[in-house]
Amino acid sequence: MRPFHLAFTVHNLAVARAFYGELLGCPEGRSAETWVDFDLYSHQIVAHLDPDKTLAEVHNPVDGHDVPVPHFGVVLEMGPWEALAERLTAASVHFLIEPHVRFKGQPGEQATLFFLDPSGNALEFKAFGSDAALFAT
Repeated sequence: MRPFHLAFTVHNLAVARAFYGELLGCPEGRSAETWVDFDLYSHQIVAHLDPDKTLAEVHNPVDGHDVPVPHFGVVLEMGPWEALAERLTAASVHFLIEPHVRFKGQPGEQATLFFLDPSGNALEFKAFGSDAALFAT
């Protein structure tokens, strides 16, 4: 599978560098005065500066939780997902949806967690027992 590319807006690049680079451990790539590339688990995400950024708060119900829309993230293997959940918990990150397993015993059972970056972008990281469950119906 090839890496994906996602560009998104942030209020402050220094804060984005601390959040994505230090907290999430994303190596920094190229940058300019108004944007910075990060390596998010081998995928290219680009934070673009927009000091006036506003987000609409939209949520959809999924397995008993209000899932924020839009959101982005990565499907990890279970070990790295657990390590990330522990690192975020230890850093006192406020979770919109706490780390848990949803769709228990159903097709698509997955470990998931949701939180916001400092600019209000919603992120989801998830893991499946098997990659075959990713698109299970």
